[in-house]
Amino acid sequence: MERQIILDTETTGLDPSKGHRIIEIGCLEMINRRLTGKKFHCYINPEREVDPGATQISGITNEFLKDKPLFTDIMDDFLGFIEGAELIIHNAPFDVGFINAEIALAQHFWGSIDSYVRIFDTLLLARQLHPGQRNSLDALCRRYGVDNAHRTYHGALLDAEILSLVYLAMTAGQTQLALGEDEDEGPAALGMRTRKARAKLKRDKNFTLTIIKADSEENRLHEERLLRLTKTLN
Repeated sequence: MERQIILDTETTGLDPSKGHRIIEIGCLEMINRRLTGKKFHCYINPEREVDPGATQISGITNEFLKDKPLFTDIMDDFLGFIEGAELIIHNAPFDVGFINAEIALAQHFWGSIDSYVRIFDTLLLARQLHPGQRNSLDALCRRYGVDNAHRTYHGALLDAEILSLVYLAMTAGQTQLALGEDEDEGPAALGMRTRKARAKLKRDKNFTLTIIKADSEENRLHEERLLRLTKTLN
């Protein structure tokens, strides 16, 4: 039985080393490539202000978080839910870095989650499958035909649900490629390339998580999204 957890977080900002904290965790359980319906989801009081830019992206306000539990209150339940599973995360260094920072602040004996769960980064897989192309979650939704039209704001549980569909499509190799992207490559060929890329990531004993920074085009699209959200909120 292969137990996997699709995980996403929302945070007060971009860098835990600058005191930013987790404000939402969303996890979905998948066993043998089927969602079981089990989930872990909570909002968290970060004990600090949320950056305005983060609120514009997630829609989560300081007022909303005031009465939510602290990370230390939910930590044991969260760690118990993910223990022993393979975590499926898009840009894993970001979420893992924040989770480990929270555990360190709590001085929890479990320590870094890297030591008791396996971590699979779908962004690394996407970059192997589609080099030189956009590989954000939104871009992958378009490429694999995953409907994310209801995604007005980023939310940890919603993004985990979307990522679960993207992950299954990426690793099954049974979806139609977007027009103009390797049009002569059929599902069987894509599936073989996906399995090889995933196996390579698993075999690499020296694999270490590295921070993947957005490129100039991704930054431009991010700024455009923030501008649209600002106009909507105003």
